[in-house]
Amino acid sequence: MAYRELINKIFHKGKEKMEDLEVYIENSKEIEIKVFNGEIDKYSISESGGLSLRGTNNGKMGYSYTEKIDESSIDMLINEACENAEYIDSEDEEKIFVGSDDYKEIKFHSEGLSTASIEEKIDLVKKLEIEALSLDKRVTSIQECVYKEFDKSRYIVNTKGIDLSDTLNGAAIYVAVIAKDGEDIKTGMGFRLIKDISQVDYKTIAKEAVHEAISSLGAKPIKSNNYPLVIKNTIFADLLSSFASVFSSDHVQKGMSLLKDKVETKIASPLLTIVDDPDLKDGFMSRCFDDEGTKTTYKKIVDKGVLTTYLYNWKTAKKDNVSSTGNGTRGSYKSSLSISPTNFYIEKGNNTFEELIGSIDNGVYITDVAGLHSGLNPISGDFSLSASGYEIVDGKIQRPINQITIAGNFFEVLNDIDAIGDDLEFGLPSLGYFGSPSIKINSISISGE
Repeated sequence: MAYRELINKIFHKGKEKMEDLEVYIENSKEIEIKVFNGEIDKYSISESGGLSLRGTNNGKMGYSYTEKIDESSIDMLINEACENAEYIDSEDEEKIFVGSDDYKEIKFHSEGLSTASIEEKIDLVKKLEIEALSLDKRVTSIQECVYKEFDKSRYIVNTKGIDLSDTLNGAAIYVAVIAKDGEDIKTGMGFRLIKDISQVDYKTIAKEAVHEAISSLGAKPIKSNNYPLVIKNTIFADLLSSFASVFSSDHVQKGMSLLKDKVETKIASPLLTIVDDPDLKDGFMSRCFDDEGTKTTYKKIVDKGVLTTYLYNWKTAKKDNVSSTGNGTRGSYKSSLSISPTNFYIEKGNNTFEELIGSIDNGVYITDVAGLHSGLNPISGDFSLSASGYEIVDGKIQRPINQITIAGNFFEVLNDIDAIGDDLEFGLPSLGYFGSPSIKINSISISGE
């Protein structure tokens, strides 16, 4: 490792003031390409990174960080970490992890992205825009046509023997179109989360965006009532993302989750299984170890409706007298340790999308919601969200609907699941690591006309 000498010097000097120390180094590179009217509207390559030091002193954990990864930062890092530890008021003990017995050796870095040229990526986005504009004369313009790529590396080394590193990359390509018919204007989006640009079918992405926009023209509200409904896979993934904190042991221990004392208890329909899968080949949060150096494992958080565990790091695990689940996470090298899932998704069911729709005589198919940041309460589970989609009549998708509000409770929705599709997808707004198939709900309140 290129940083070996620097880390050894930090540890040598830091041991004079602190008991155990850990260095976390992160480097990331992001590429963003936007096109507009066949020209490059934005092209940026940004690189960032830094080093974080954490160390224990009299049972307290102190943190410090720097963007300047060289010897000139050593004294500052040690002094700030020591000072930070002195002012910690929490009684919760935090320790440097000694390491897992063994670690998987899985590579999640895709050569299909790193070896593709910038010219190839620009050409792909331009083709996507041209295709989207060509499919229907009612598509008047392109709202956005974008390619985004990330490439991230991590290093974790501590005085207890952990010495780990990995790399991860991924990309998203998407197009948002604007369709117009008279005074009626609608938008539609198509996207893919990718690991290899050679596998991208830009024509299908364009077709999906245009179909979503065109098929939404003429949308009107539906009458207020309780309806059975199907929620689109990527939309339910976003909903799952918004309520994911209820599975965090930190939120449970702080009384911020209604799942407290619910382990080994039925909390959802027996059709529902929620997985935390760090080994997912093309996952955007795949990893063999977490940000504490704990080995990650595939696990079912909810198994056929029964809550099996919370997500833990070592600090919260110690409070519950259990082991970490490998979900210790840093938002960046500047952040202290928290908890988050890896690739978190609802296991796909046995029903095709057509079967889900065909099972409803009079209901609604929800394809979009707004207000996920303001229209829900992750503690109580209550939500009220603006939505749009289509009316379902006699098992078939009919006219588009909009200006409706769906309201309910997340925990009640989980118990009211009637069927699960086989079309598992990961959502774009939900950071690419929350996934779901299409979900059929028995009944939900819809406010319309």
